[in-house]
Amino acid sequence: MTPNTAPQRKILIIEDNPDLADLLQMNLEDQQWETVWAPDGTTGFHLASRSEADLIILDITLPGMDGMDILKSLRQDGVNTPVLVLTSKSAEIDRILGLELGADDYVTKPFSVRELTARIKAIFRRVGTPQAPESTARVAIKELVMDPDTRSVTVKGRPVTLTAKEFDLLYYVARRPGRVFTRAQLLDGVWGYGHDGYAHTVNANINRLRAKIEENPAQPEYLLTVWGVGYKFRDDH
Repeated sequence: MTPNTAPQRKILIIEDNPDLADLLQMNLEDQQWETVWAPDGTTGFHLASRSEADLIILDITLPGMDGMDILKSLRQDGVNTPVLVLTSKSAEIDRILGLELGADDYVTKPFSVRELTARIKAIFRRVGTPQAPESTARVAIKELVMDPDTRSVTVKGRPVTLTAKEFDLLYYVARRPGRVFTRAQLLDGVWGYGHDGYAHTVNANINRLRAKIEENPAQPEYLLTVWGVGYKFRDDH
């Protein structure tokens, strides 16, 4: 591998339709990504649990173990591999629930390979590198410390395990302490395009973050609610 060559990304495809899986593998491998296919939910969950993939493409409707159960179990087990959910166009509840359970993005069927590839690249950019020059700043407020270079978080010296999206959301507000963000602003700034109207996705992610970083999530010290507006990170200045 030359110094300018990025390491090959590995993508786990959990999809029960062999024709679609074959199409995905062919096109993703054209992008120089390594792919592994799991034809059912149970196999997919076992492979995903090993945390060897850089990204999981997860269909919602699967034999053996459905996509929502897989996603929920992975996040509960501390597996923070980015997940791109595949869902049908009519199943809005699947998209909402997937995002609330910790999916990083979703694509509705039928989809274009170009759109899928663009979203995968966007996830890899978010996970692999800071999104802006200001993202290099370390955050240390009270007993919470965030290091964007290592994407690590500690509270009272204790490491906190976050998903990629949870880290992005926490860092987005923590580097601007005291500023109030509406849910729409957080959706736009953290999730980007394609998530209009899912404000409760922000609520769900805030609740998960509070459960991980707050001593008492019911009375948060860091992630504060501004009633009728949105959220802010505490400002000690």
